[in-house]
Amino acid sequence: MRRRRPPHFIEPGGPLFFPDPADYDDEGLVAVGGDLSTERLLLAYDSGIFPWYDEGMPPLWWSPNPRAILDLRDLHVSRSMLRVMRQGFTLTWNRDFAAVMRGCADREEGTWILPEMQVAYAELHRLGHAHSLEVWQGGELAGGLYGVQRGGLFAAESMFHRVTNASKLALIATVRAVFGRGVQLFDTQLLTPHLSSLGGRAAPRRAYLADLARARARSVDLNGLQPSDFMPEMQS
Repeated sequence: MRRRRPPHFIEPGGPLFFPDPADYDDEGLVAVGGDLSTERLLLAYDSGIFPWYDEGMPPLWWSPNPRAILDLRDLHVSRSMLRVMRQGFTLTWNRDFAAVMRGCADREEGTWILPEMQVAYAELHRLGHAHSLEVWQGGELAGGLYGVQRGGLFAAESMFHRVTNASKLALIATVRAVFGRGVQLFDTQLLTPHLSSLGGRAAPRRAYLADLARARARSVDLNGLQPSDFMPEMQS
């Protein structure tokens, strides 16, 4: 295991800079401080880094080793999920980004999706760098997912459900749609049993960073996705 290196400290409003995450230990705390400006957030994702911290703390910037990713070739859709797809759900893209973020933040155990994060990512969305997939049932928001796009990278930030399986449906649909548009790297940050069951796997950080550099160089347009891009099964 790599020897622990102290995280880089960023003064509030300081220069736009992150050190190379490959120089840090597996826990991956790369930097502390700074702000959630659009420019700093985009630089973080371009560098393989994401913010994650609790209320009352300065921003903490992470790049863990290994990194969790999900590839279209590995995506597992069970027979039970195929049945779920025909249970009257409607999928939309970028219809209500703010509502999806609020849904993801509404957790009994507490959340890292703080009010300032919601403001910062809403600005990323306004500028076309962040996207949401909404799952509706009976006209109500049943679940969803949001993430950040940088070229051929889609960094899935969080998902939620109010109806059973709606978050799984959101993830499966998003993976299918964004790979269909040319995304090469779908980042889920940390591997959980839930993600593993859908085909997620752990990638060494150095491999992830190399894949990120190639993915970012691609030109990918994720605007205007339609229901047929998400789930052909739901159209039958």
